Amino acid sequence: MAVRVQTADFDLSTEIAALRAQDARIGAVVSFAGTVRDMNDGASVAAMELEHYPGMTEQALEKIVAQAAERWPLYGALVVHRVGPLAPLDQIVLVACTAAHRGEAFAACEFIIDYLKTDAPFWKKEQTPDGARWVDARVSDDAALAKWADR
Repeated sequence: MAVRVQTADFDLSTEIAALRAQDARIGAVVSFAGTVRDMNDGASVAAMELEHYPGMTEQALEKIVAQAAERWPLYGALVVHRVGPLAPLDQIVLVACTAAHRGEAFAACEFIIDYLKTDAPFWKKEQTPDGARWVDARVSDDAALAKWADR
């Protein structure tokens, strides 16, 4: 299980290959890659800056990954989250999970990204034609998180 917060971009193929390297038990690899959109809430987005609280952010991500590993029999999990200035099309986050079967890997990957969106201390500021704005939490992110309470 690994968590990284970094300014540098990441290569999906390299990260996935490293996660599953030489582990013949793995029958499923599920990944999610989030990218910067050029539109948000009806406004054009020219750039985004992600801020975090060093140390606290990594601990929060590690806790989320540990919770997923308690719920599902994972062989590995990886979260790579970028911070700093980003432009549309840039990768923001990678969540990847390995397991014996796809069900566990899909569920764990979705669980991790749902919790990351609500519980990890990241702050987003977008540059729009009307100036800079901080991005508030979405109701849809809270709804996605709520579904895990019953599972």
